[in-house]
Amino acid sequence: MEPFLSNPMAVLVMVGIVSIACRFAAFKLRLPAILPLLLAGLLLGPITGVLDPDALFGDLLFPLVSLAVAIILFEGALTLKLSDLAGHGSMVRNLCTLGALVTWLIATPAAYYVLGMPLQLAALFGAIVTVTGPTVIVPMLRTVRPNARISNILRWEGIVIDPIGALLAVLVYEYIVAAQNPFEHSLILLLKVVLIGFGLGALMGHFLGTLLRNNWVPHYLRNTAVLTLMLGAYAASDLMAYESGLLTVTVMGIWMANMKDLDVDDILEFKETLSVLLISALFILLAARVELFTLGQLGWGALLVLGAIMYIARPLSVFLSAPGSGLNWRELAMLSWIAPRGIVAAAVSALFALKMESFGLPKSELLVPMVFLVIIATVVVQSLTSKTVAKLLDVRAPYPNGFLIFGGGRFARLLAKDLLDKGVPVRVADTNWDAIREARMANIPTYYGNPISEHASLTMDLSSTGKVLMLSPYRQLNPLVAYHFEHVLGDGSVLGLSDSTQEGRASHKVSEEYAKKLELFSENATYGRLASLVAKGATIRTTRLTDEFTIDDYKETYGNRATRLYAVDPRGKIHINTVSHEFELGADWQVVSLIAPEAPQMPSSGTEVGAAG
Repeated sequence: MEPFLSNPMAVLVMVGIVSIACRFAAFKLRLPAILPLLLAGLLLGPITGVLDPDALFGDLLFPLVSLAVAIILFEGALTLKLSDLAGHGSMVRNLCTLGALVTWLIATPAAYYVLGMPLQLAALFGAIVTVTGPTVIVPMLRTVRPNARISNILRWEGIVIDPIGALLAVLVYEYIVAAQNPFEHSLILLLKVVLIGFGLGALMGHFLGTLLRNNWVPHYLRNTAVLTLMLGAYAASDLMAYESGLLTVTVMGIWMANMKDLDVDDILEFKETLSVLLISALFILLAARVELFTLGQLGWGALLVLGAIMYIARPLSVFLSAPGSGLNWRELAMLSWIAPRGIVAAAVSALFALKMESFGLPKSELLVPMVFLVIIATVVVQSLTSKTVAKLLDVRAPYPNGFLIFGGGRFARLLAKDLLDKGVPVRVADTNWDAIREARMANIPTYYGNPISEHASLTMDLSSTGKVLMLSPYRQLNPLVAYHFEHVLGDGSVLGLSDSTQEGRASHKVSEEYAKKLELFSENATYGRLASLVAKGATIRTTRLTDEFTIDDYKETYGNRATRLYAVDPRGKIHINTVSHEFELGADWQVVSLIAPEAPQMPSSGTEVGAAG
């Protein structure tokens, strides 16, 4: 065993394998990935001694962690559009500004007086724990299922506050760094850091944004160029003003996110993939550095600080942010209960702790375990209790009866509009901008992009979605969408159109499991046939059945012209038509079908005209 552990390459491979295993376990168990990653790090590090990051990386540990955190902060900053502060209501804006300030002002004195941290370190701890994480909030929302207002506020708070809280933490850190310099006045040094951080960040953000907007960089080099220039800006900033690089890349990302006519979605997708890799390995390595005796040093005071953050700072920040939001006390109480900390808090705290230790700041070794305690406690406690609290407060959303339609073609838009007219929540997702634009012009809620991307999982509200209808022509993407949402929403939640390629060559056949989902509407309801019918003038019509006009009369009236889509029972529940399930349709049911136009009458013979006359 010893030769394996002494081989750096083998240890790195082991960390990679463990990180993927943790991600897979989190996916299967529907847990935030941060929990198994942190637990794996503690198991490999202080508990078993298998992994020692300091011995493995030596002097390279701090630079590697710094670059990884720089990438994470830049990726988070790319998601902050200033319009989001106003575009998602006063509550989100207030929570991300006033609420963050309140949390900071309560957590700082709590750490200072209770844990005995130096004021500078306590202020840094307070700034770090202002950040809630969208990657831990979103899985929690799927389980808790609060009403739409609460769900949207929590989701967008997590997305927007990530870079804002990180910026606050970086500024506090820069002040501490400046205060440690005995050769230059700390305020002058801080001013230099801030000016270079904001100035170089804005300059590089504008420069890189201009390169991308004008397509001066070949498409295949876009992601590589962004990553390289961002890291170059980080290194240059640090050379110009010591430890200013994190501020520079954060400002750089925010600047690019808010440039007009600059699409950063493809960059974000690449950065998300890279961040998943970095975060997974980083969490294991950083948790492995935590020494068990420091956890014992925290003592009962840690629980008091934790209580102040969860049960004083959070409720106070919510209720102070509430004026003008229109939320009732139950909704405010639910918002006060949910505020899990996540990725940015863990990564930033570990990086800053490394530097605080080099400064010799007293009790700096408490920063990482205290932040990790806040992360684990908020995630575990709130994951286990929030569903019960939501029930007690009566703020859970009704059972999800809405639809996510993957594919924005003409038929999909007609179906979405028909469902919306009946009061059913619908969202159309597509990677085709023209289809999305047409849907938006019809006032249909949309998501532009890949619905199974990390960005979609964070920003797309699925709280009212119970089923996914695959109406797209993307044969390679459809199975991935099906498997993803089967996991997210449960078995039987995904239905797709019949695939005409099933009868073709063996290489084109789909799996038996996937084929079971391809029974939407009818056996001959393929994408091509539905698109052809709509192009020829077919329309969606709703017919109410009565005792006098039964389903048999309906069939006789429309015959083969009708492709039955769904039925609405007398209670208003939607029943999607499938090949394998027939509904007993009686009086007061509504039948919704795609009705093809009547075939034009052929010219009659003279005898038939006469008889008719």
